Amino acid sequence: MAAITIEDILARHDGREGALLPILHDVQAALGYVPEAAIRAIAKALNLSRAEVHGVVSFYHDFRPEPGPRAVIKLCRAEACQARGSEALAAAVRGSDRVAIEPVYCLGLCSVGPNALIGEAVHARLDVARLTALVEALA
Repeated sequence: MAAITIEDILARHDGREGALLPILHDVQAALGYVPEAAIRAIAKALNLSRAEVHGVVSFYHDFRPEPGPRAVIKLCRAEACQARGSEALAAAVRGSDRVAIEPVYCLGLCSVGPNALIGEAVHARLDVARLTALVEALA
């Protein structure tokens, strides 16, 4: 199976109104980040300036301008999870080259916190040992 290209993504959205965000999401999903070459190609295809496309990429934290770690753990930092130790969890895995920790503010499971979102899976009742095991399993 051939790798998807920026040109494939642009062709899929050709003529679509309001295509910038869907294109950026597709590029991020396909490549894991939004490279400068994609910003130039998207700007040209949508008749936007590179600054306009770059502004959107830099505004939304889900878009990465360069390749990141293999996995992202979105750790809940809302009040209930903070009260149950989410700060200690963040400190325990901070600096790992396997994952990036990103804060989110409420995953909707306040009664069973602290919580984290890894991919599409929500993990509840985390402690340092469980989170460390999850990080190790991502390798």
